[in-house]
Order: sequence, then C-alpha cells, then structure tokens
Amino acid sequence: MKRTSTLICLLGILMLDACTESVDTSNRYVFKENTIIDYLSQHEQYTQYLELLNKMPVSRISETTLAQLLSARGNYTVFAPTNEAIQLFLDSLYRKGLIVEPSWEGFQSERAKDSIEQVIAYNSIIDGGDNTLFMTYEFPVEKNAEIPLENMYDRRLSVYLNTRKHIYLINDAEMDSRNYDILTINGVIHAMNNVIAPSNNTLGNFFADIINERREGYHVIAMLTDAIGLTDSLKQYCDFAYEDLYQRGEIAESSDGFHTPEHRYYGFTLFAETDSVWQQLIGKPALDITVDDVVNYLVEQKIYPDAVNNTDYKNEDNLLNRFVTYHFLPERLAPDRLVMHWNEQGYTKNIRLGAAMSEFYTTMGKRRLLQLFESPESDGVCINRFPTLKNGRRENYREKECTEAQAGIHVGETNLEGENNVRNGIIYPIEKLLVYDENTRNNMMRGRIRWDISAMFPEFLNNNIRMNPILDEKHTDIWIPSNSTYPYLADADISQETLFYYWTGMNQGWANYLGDETTIRGLPDMTFKLPPVPKRGVYELRYQVQSGGGKRGIVQFYWGKDKGRLAAMGIPLDLRLVANRRISDKGDTQCDIGWELDTGDDDYDAEVDKRLRNNGFMKSPVLYNAGGPGGSSWARNSNICTRRILLRQTMDPDDTYYIRFKTVMDDPTRYIYIDFLEYCPKEVYDNPEYPEDIW
Repeated sequence: MKRTSTLICLLGILMLDACTESVDTSNRYVFKENTIIDYLSQHEQYTQYLELLNKMPVSRISETTLAQLLSARGNYTVFAPTNEAIQLFLDSLYRKGLIVEPSWEGFQSERAKDSIEQVIAYNSIIDGGDNTLFMTYEFPVEKNAEIPLENMYDRRLSVYLNTRKHIYLINDAEMDSRNYDILTINGVIHAMNNVIAPSNNTLGNFFADIINERREGYHVIAMLTDAIGLTDSLKQYCDFAYEDLYQRGEIAESSDGFHTPEHRYYGFTLFAETDSVWQQLIGKPALDITVDDVVNYLVEQKIYPDAVNNTDYKNEDNLLNRFVTYHFLPERLAPDRLVMHWNEQGYTKNIRLGAAMSEFYTTMGKRRLLQLFESPESDGVCINRFPTLKNGRRENYREKECTEAQAGIHVGETNLEGENNVRNGIIYPIEKLLVYDENTRNNMMRGRIRWDISAMFPEFLNNNIRMNPILDEKHTDIWIPSNSTYPYLADADISQETLFYYWTGMNQGWANYLGDETTIRGLPDMTFKLPPVPKRGVYELRYQVQSGGGKRGIVQFYWGKDKGRLAAMGIPLDLRLVANRRISDKGDTQCDIGWELDTGDDDYDAEVDKRLRNNGFMKSPVLYNAGGPGGSSWARNSNICTRRILLRQTMDPDDTYYIRFKTVMDDPTRYIYIDFLEYCPKEVYDNPEYPEDIW
C-alpha cells in the first residue's frame, strides 16, 4: 500500500503547548492475543482516540480507515493519547483562542476540525513495515535524537528520557509512566498523557512570528535573516511537483528491487547566536538592536573585511549576507546526525565515541565549508574545532591538546518543545560569534577535508536516506532516479542510462567508510558539484574505492569549472585493481601497484606509501574499521580498499568545481563504486617536516 503524504504536506496544524514529564520502566504488558484495536477497545480511556481511528482514512486515495489498518497484520508503533490527553489538547486550543469552547464542538469550521483530527491520529502511528517496532529500550539515547522512521504525518519524532523521573517525552508530549511497551499481535502501544502534535510551522514562518510578536530568544537572527531576503526560502519544506509525480506513478521505479524515495523534502540547520549574546556584544536590549547596529559591529570588528558594505543585503558578496548565511546549512540535522559515527577506531554502540570524527558541509549563500567535529574530549559537537590530534602510526586519533584558538564553538542543546519544533528546520544555540575567518580557513588548510559521498547531497539528509538504521529494504536499498525522470539531486546531473544505487549498509559489515555504499550502474555518466575549498592553493582530489567485487568497471574522470566542458583527468581508472591483482568475474590476473601490508617498521612502511603515491594510489585511512562497529580489521590493512589520486590542481574558494565520471566500458553489468572523496592541501601531502599521517 503506497501511503500519500501530499494531503499531509498541505494540512494546516494548530499547535499545543504540551507539558514536559516522562517513564518508569518497571511495567510491561503483553496482549499478544489482541490486535492494537482490540486492546484500545477494551480500555475506556481510549474512547475518543478510537473514535478518531474509526473515522480517519489512511490516505486521501483510500477508504480504509486507520482502525482497519491497526486491525490488520503489520508492525505498528502507536503512541495512543488517552481521553484526558485529548481534552488537555482541546483546552490548550481554547486558551489560545483557536476554538470557542474546549470541546470538539468548539471548532468554527469542519476543515479546521478535520485538520486537528488528522494531526492527532497521523502523528500517533508509525508503520514499521515488515519488521520494525519501537519499544522504549530501542529508542535513541541522545537527547532530542529522532526515531529513525517517520510517522504517518511524515514527521520523525524526537525522544528525550528525563533521567531524574525516568519518564519519556515524545517531542514534548509525556508518555504514561506505567502503560508502555504493550505488545499486541500487530504492534506495540505506548500510552500518552499528552497529544503528540509537532508544529506544522516552517522555519521561515517561525522567524516571521518572532519578528511580528517581538519575541526574545532568536529575535536578532530572525531580523537579520529577513533583512537578507532568506525568510521566504526557509518556508519551503516539500517539493510538491515531485510529490504529485510520485503519487501518479510518473517517477520511474528501479527494476532491481531498489526503492525510489517517496518524498523530496527541504530542510535547514541554523547555528544561531542567541539574543543574550547579541545583547552583550552590542550593549543594547535585544529587541532594540537594529540591522545597522549589527552591521556597524561587524565593521568595527573587521569581520569579512573583503565583503561589500552597502545596503544591498541580498547580494551574496554583501557583508551582512556573508555573515548570516554562514550560519545556515541546506539540510536538517537532528542532534544524533550532526556527526555520524559507525566504524571508526574505538567506536562501539555502547561506547559511542572513539577516534575524532568530522563532517564537512557547504553553507547556504556564498558557498563555504563548515566543519562539525566530535571527539571524547570535545564535550559534544563543535563547529570548526581543530585540536592537535594523536595521529602517529600507533596512536588513536584522539585529542592531544586544544588551544583556545583551536577550540571552535560548542553546539548548544536545541529546544524542540512546542512551536520551536518546526517541520523543516532545527536551531542550535551558540554562545560565540560564528565567522568564517582567516584562522578557520588556515586551520582547514592544515588538514584533510574528507566527506562521505552521501553527505554531499542535502536530499540524502532531508529525506532520511543517509545511514538510516531501519533494516527493511525500503530503507536500506535506495535508487535515485535519473534527471530524465526528475532531477532529485539538485547538485547532480544523472544521465538516463545511469542507475544510481545507495545502500545504507547498516549491520552489513562492509569495508566502507561509515558503512554505507554507493554504486553507479548501467552505462554511468554522472556529474556533480564539489564542495568549495577554504583558501586558494594547490590540492589533491582523492577518491576512495573498495574493489572487492568482480563487477567493478573502468571509468574516465573529468574535472573543471565549466560543467558542460570538463577536462579529462589522466587516463581512465581501472576500479578492478587491488593490492596485487585485477579482480574480474572471469578470473583474477596478477598486477602490482606497490601495495604491501604494514610491517611495523615505520621507515619501510613509509617507503611503501611513497611507492603507492608514485603510482597514483594510497592506502585507505587507518581511521576506520573494514567492517561493522567494534572490529579491529582496519581499512588501511585491507588489500581491496585504496584511495586514488585524481588530480593536483590550484583551486580557488570563489570558484565552483565539478566532477564527472563516465564509464569507458560498453557493459551495463560493470559499475562505478564511490565511498568518499577528500581534498588534501599541498602543505599536508608535501610537508617535509611533518609528513601526512595515515589517518
């Protein structure tokens, strides 16, 4: 059954100021002889909720009700609001003046009533498909982390365990402290003391409300965002053209059992100085601070001295525009998705943090790099943190020391309560001024800039594709349609003959960085936009490939600034080459690229690294395990994983560069594999005093 979200995307929602409490884990109930509907029908406190389920269809194109759905086979997680919870919700709407009395008769239009009924019903149910239920012991552990599967309102719900009271909050709705983890034939029920009703507001609307109502907290950043003309962009949350095409069956499906994304959502992450920061910097009450005050402060502090200082704030070269847009990413990153962890050294599912990990993202506005960093020593995620790391051949890539100049900015705890929980964005408070200054760019030039291929595309993050931990095929095996069907990836051109496949790789134990895998099949010809470099200089562009399969192909790479006229980079790359042979489904043949397993003799092993580089190869980093979490088979020791040096070129941060890869084999069974890419500045790879580390 294909469930539509077009109707849900269009729904208006009236929002609850829900209370905050949540779970005593001592009571578990099992009703395995009952369906979810059987259980609800047998308990008086769910009569209003049951009435909604009997009334509400599963979609606009189906006559099946939610009650019928929850009576059938399946795996449903239901956050069932009690009668009292629904009444509290109606009371809150009455207090806000949205209904004329605190009852279902208080709605002045059937449309508004229907909208609220849908909000209550759809937000309460997660359809787990063939095998997914969410018991409390399977909830994510990080505060405000999100359940990794959308509910029927197409929202991912955040979870918070109040450890003092041992009560779970789902968004900001309180779970009953006794009635939870109630197993039935077709799912699990968690009783709720409050209705789950996340705001349907967008980040743009949220900012407009802050300005109009002169609310403190994020008033200054809301005002600045509006001044540069970004507010309207932040109102986007759903690509309705794609939505309609998908519902009409006009988005092509894969013939290989892979699943096309149902949605194409937009999202945003904002790292924002709070009003208290601005009040301290400028010396005025936050609500009295003007755009001119901020601009004058930036000029006085010599921030972005090369930017244009005029009132054309919508210009990307304008001082204010450049300052504000560096705070925004075009992807929505939940707290547990800011820095991804999976198979780095020292990481296990119980001990989350091991070796230091970084993610590099491209900001909105003028394209610049923003680094998100996390290590056991960083006390959470930090922006643009560049500590000295223990990066020797026998060390662990954890922090050795970190000066104030290297420390970066700590990412504060987001508030996802009530109207702060907007559907297309998330705000993280910061207590220092975030600037892409000379110090930041110099630090980026002193290290590698590595990014997983799935982190390049905002669509992978906004649509819950990247490293989704749900293990059914719908979420593990993804096919991205070609541009001839619909340009799903804004920064990529995918030819009609190209088949773009993505596996999350969770629990597969593959020898891939962060576990996931991208293969390009058919007759591949694909071009995509590369991230910017931090400063003008000479860089190596490197490409990581895992060549263990017999179906790898030969690919010609192209690179340059003119997307339509990219230059070929050297001779075609044979992706079948591994340490000492060429792998083929017709049999292996011997060859020698200079690879040898590390011996423990540092000088000799360094000579092997040089020999490989002379042939355009590098070993994989020792940073990660060639398998799942907690293993000890490091990728550097894998004879099927190598980095290829694609080019050494002077690059400029003001230029946009593209990469194209095109098969040179007229064989649709051969494919291109992509793991990660990295920039490495010349002062790192060609440093006579401090040779590049193996991490």
